[in-house]
Parts: sequence; structure tokens; C-alpha cells
Amino acid sequence: MLNRVVEPGDEAGGRWVHRTGAVAAVRRLGEHGPPPPGLTARRWAGYRARAERADPARDLTAAHEAGVRFVRPGTAEWPAQLDDLGDGRPIGLWVRGRPGLRTWALRSVAVVGARACTGYGAHMATALAAGLAERGWVVVSGGAYGIDGAAHRGALAAGGATIAVLACGVDRPYPRGHTQLINRIAEQGLVIAELGPGEHPTPSRFLVRNRVIAALTRGTVVVEAAHRSGSLVTARAAQRLGRFTMGVPGPATSPLSAGVHELLRAEAELVTDAAEVVELVGAIGELAPERHGPVVPRDLLDPDTLRVLDALPARTALPADAVARAAGTTQDDAVARLYELRSLGHVERLGDGWQLTRQATTSGQERRNRP
Repeated sequence: MLNRVVEPGDEAGGRWVHRTGAVAAVRRLGEHGPPPPGLTARRWAGYRARAERADPARDLTAAHEAGVRFVRPGTAEWPAQLDDLGDGRPIGLWVRGRPGLRTWALRSVAVVGARACTGYGAHMATALAAGLAERGWVVVSGGAYGIDGAAHRGALAAGGATIAVLACGVDRPYPRGHTQLINRIAEQGLVIAELGPGEHPTPSRFLVRNRVIAALTRGTVVVEAAHRSGSLVTARAAQRLGRFTMGVPGPATSPLSAGVHELLRAEAELVTDAAEVVELVGAIGELAPERHGPVVPRDLLDPDTLRVLDALPARTALPADAVARAAGTTQDDAVARLYELRSLGHVERLGDGWQLTRQATTSGQERRNRP
């Protein structure tokens, strides 16, 4: 009943229900008299009008026929992290799918972003979600076109777990073009929503839905987002709730990455793959591998030998005494190191002089080109 009466995100209604209790709140809706403390007459009249039209028995029958269950706060399947939303906590959730919501939510990450994403964004979302799924993390998103759909597909392709949080009834897949995808998620994972069976989405419902995605997960990754993207609402909600907030950088000239870049400037964490995400949201010791460029033969030389090698010009030969002066060492030391370098293929002897081999010239150019 209350799920039909109190709109998602209605903190005034949530505060009243939490303080009064569900049974007492339903009983109060059927009584005459002034509105309860904290509720205006207009809001109270709206609640009572909705209560008159509500039919909980019909909702439960429709849910049962669609393989849907209703999960409420205080039960074993309720994810306790949703309580962080305070008075904005959902009255309950309609859940479609066999796995336990509470267990899956404990190890989950949200991957969200633009609907009209680029090929780069879709690729990154798919790769991130697949990598997270392979590491045993549940990927949560909103089931929409673009980044959301790519994230769900990436997790499913990796044989992993994914949850779609809808802004409509779980028995009414939206967008319709994702009906097959959402049905597949329900078969392999979970589809959840605050709204009852048959409810349709509205722009405001998409925005308040995002707070559930943020609260349900350990962290939120934004792949692509313009300045006014709804996915930034999810990221900001995650920040307010103390969750990890991450962004995937894109081209500086891309409007679809402008919102992400602004998010990164506001203390979000920059991530480029699943390993970096897990390093933030995972347990102690789940570290991403160190990043470094390719190792070239010159990198294996000790500093004194490298100084002798660097003393040789690119295209001419030098006698050993000239090499010693340029390297700042003795002639005997320079000669010993030149023979060592010759055995390694870096230099060759030409009469009384020494010169670089082609291998050393190429390696030196690569080394100088590196920042």
C-alpha cells in the first residue's frame, strides 16, 4: 500500500512512515482528521487520494505472475546500505530474479554514463564491466541505452553478475528497445525498482532512481557524461553517501567527456580499467599492477657504464681517451666498460676508435623520446 502512496525520493513521506510504522501509517490513511505532524494538508490529501486507488492485492498477484517479489526494510534480503539514504530510503523494492539482493549488493560497483555515448565510451564500459565481472564483482546500472547497456552486456558476456535498477515497474522493461536485454538480466541476474507493477517512467523518476544505484553499490564509475548528464547525479549522490566516485577520462575535445573531467577535478578518482576500480573498492591488497613503459637494453646498464655509452656520438668513432674525458672517468675504466658494452652489442671497435652499433643508436633514440 505505502509503496503506491509515497513516491520514490519523497523524504517527507518517508519520514512519516519511518516514525509512524508501516501498519499504523496505512491505518492512518483511512481515518479522517488533520494531517499528521510534518505533512501539509495538500500533501496529505494527495496521499489519501493515492491510497484510495491503491490495490495491494492486485499488485502482489501481478508480481507473483511475473516472478517478482517485494523486499522491504528489516527483512533478510534488504540491503542495509540503502538505509544510508535516511528519510529518502525506498519504502521497499520490487525484485525480479533468483539471486539474493542483499548478498549481491555487498560486492557491487555501478557503471553509468551517457545514453548517446561514443564508440570509445561503449568500449570502455564493456571492458570495465567484463573485467569487474571476471573479478567477482556485480555490475549495477540503469538498463538505459548507451553506457548502461554496454555495462550490462559486458558483465553478461563475461558470465558475470549484473543488476538493472529501473525507473518504472520491473514488469515493464524500459526502454522498449532493451526488452530482450532486461529479460536476459532477469534470467541471469536481478532487475529491481521502487515503483510497483505497471508503473511507467518519468524524467523525475530517472533522477531519483539514481540515488538507489549510488547507495546500493561500493562505488560509482562514470564513463562518459556531458555537463548536464543524469549520470553525474548518481556520482554526486555517491559522494554525499561516502562511496567511491570514479571517472574514466576521454578526449579533452569531447563534450561527452566534459562532465567526467569536471567530476575528476572535483576529487573523483581517475580509473582506466577494472583493476584500478577494484584497487579502490576492494579489500586491502587488491592492487592494480604497476604501469611502466617497455624495458630497452640500455635500461639494464649500471649508471657508470651508461655514462660511457652516452659519451659516444651517434655517427662517429672516438678513441678511448676522448670517451673517458666525456664520461668523466679514467681511460682504463672507460676501456673496461667499452669492452663490456661490446659484448652486449652496444658498441663496436673501429681501428683505434669506438662507435655505437645500430642497436645502440635506436635504443638511445627511444630512451630520449620517453618523457
